[in-house]
Amino acid sequence: MAKDTRWDRNLSVAPDAEGLIGHAGAVLLRKLADHCGLTSALGAALGRKGKFPLIDRGMALVSMAVAIALGAASMSDIALLAHQEPVLGAAPSDTTVRRTLELADPRTLDKIARARAAVRAHVWSLICARPAGFPWLAIAGKLLAGWLVIDLDATLITAYSDKEGAAPTWKKGYGFHPLGAWAANTRECLAMLLRPGNAGSNTFADHREVLAAAIRQVPARFRGKMLVRVDGAGASHELIKHLLSLSSPRRILLFTCGWMITAADEDAIRQVPADAWKPGTGQDGTAEDDTDVAEITGLMSRAGNWPDGLRWIARRVKPSRRHLRNLTDYEKKTGWKYSITCTNIPDTGIPGVPGSHHPQYIDVVHREHAVVETGGVRTAKAMGLRNLPSKTWMVNCGWVLAANLAADLAAWCRLLGLYDCDDLKDAEPDTLRYRLLSLPARLVRHARARVLRISRTWPWNQAFLACWQRLCALPAPA
Repeated sequence: MAKDTRWDRNLSVAPDAEGLIGHAGAVLLRKLADHCGLTSALGAALGRKGKFPLIDRGMALVSMAVAIALGAASMSDIALLAHQEPVLGAAPSDTTVRRTLELADPRTLDKIARARAAVRAHVWSLICARPAGFPWLAIAGKLLAGWLVIDLDATLITAYSDKEGAAPTWKKGYGFHPLGAWAANTRECLAMLLRPGNAGSNTFADHREVLAAAIRQVPARFRGKMLVRVDGAGASHELIKHLLSLSSPRRILLFTCGWMITAADEDAIRQVPADAWKPGTGQDGTAEDDTDVAEITGLMSRAGNWPDGLRWIARRVKPSRRHLRNLTDYEKKTGWKYSITCTNIPDTGIPGVPGSHHPQYIDVVHREHAVVETGGVRTAKAMGLRNLPSKTWMVNCGWVLAANLAADLAAWCRLLGLYDCDDLKDAEPDTLRYRLLSLPARLVRHARARVLRISRTWPWNQAFLACWQRLCALPAPA
């Protein structure tokens, strides 16, 4: 016998209310997409000569991106926006969305990339005009003013059914292995390449393609100083040579890259004098008790096989329980676990960042690459990439694009509308969705005007209102 829970006494449910709007936060993302020119730019890129669809393809793609930001996991979830038709207008059907995503061939994706780059340049100019300015990264207490940081990383997407391009993965799963590039400053996904599950982690051609696409997304005024970070799984001889070749008199491109340790590298570590090991630095700039760092550039016997201008930084930590079975004989003997970072940050350091030449600082800069697992990969997974919804490769490529657009819209919403809301300005997708995007409202019509009324008791109603007003006030692109 069920116990009386008291709160539900005399409570019943009736599905007959009118004027209610669920997930009212969709109006923020749709307003932002339309006002910054993204919807019209995508419509032009997706246009086909002699084709006049009833629903603009750019609007269909933006609508799917908005639905993904709200939590959509399949094309049929676009039905949520049909519920919001009194506010947003007619929504595309899942069939229309599918036909739009099917257009994701290489030529169209290139046109879309150019359209996104133009819109991003406008949005970043608006971000720079905020009271706080552009969000330059602060690492170990030092501000990297003027430096754009790009993180490259791959992730796995499990396929639970047979899909075109799905293959066994290196983790003994089955699915896809996309490679992406994220702007650490803004947490936007600049570029992503969908790949089969058996694609290599350190495939140079894929890294070159994604990095080139990411740099094309960066507005010209931000390309002068860039820092690229790649983990050890993506490192290769060809990639490091390519990264070194990207600097020019008009552009400084620095990088940090993980390093696969060999027996020769352990010999170099063995030669490090005891007093050369210095305490590592934490992300807050304080010294760490259980970590040591030393530069081993002059001790590397393999350095002669690599281009000039490289430095190698060794790091040692006490191994955790999960590391024990993967330790080498040398690590078991010394009681330390070692890692090496390869970089082209010169002995003079990062220009404009005092003290950035120290090995400890270079080490913490590279370890900060781990944020891509939260601000990048986790955001991507939360924004539609936990699963790919179609059996066909082309539609899934279009879905990846829509997911990236959703991540961009969420980032722009935070940066342009919530920059002074302490509990929302850095919110991850699930938090933003729970607190702001899922807000309920009632649509009221009065004197030929429509008013979307939100609850006065909703904890974040003032943040919602401030965000809406700021997005409405944004200047349109020239």
